[in-house]
Amino acid sequence: MYTQQKCYRPFHSPMDPCPPREIKCYSTPPQLYMPYQPPGLQQFDPRVALRKGTLWPALFDPYPKKKPYREEGE
Repeated sequence: MYTQQKCYRPFHSPMDPCPPREIKCYSTPPQLYMPYQPPGLQQFDPRVALRKGTLWPALFDPYPKKKPYREEGE
């Protein structure tokens, strides 16, 4: 199974003057996991598709509503 949210722990030097972020996260687009359009793919109603920006629910990727990462110590 895949997830669209990926996280990693970046290297930070002991000489770095800025406080480090312990975990960094990013989002990958859903079309990375669908190499071709399968036949009979479910579709949104046309009015809903205009609001969501895509005809296919499998390719819908909304912006996150909150921070995708959590700083340590928060």
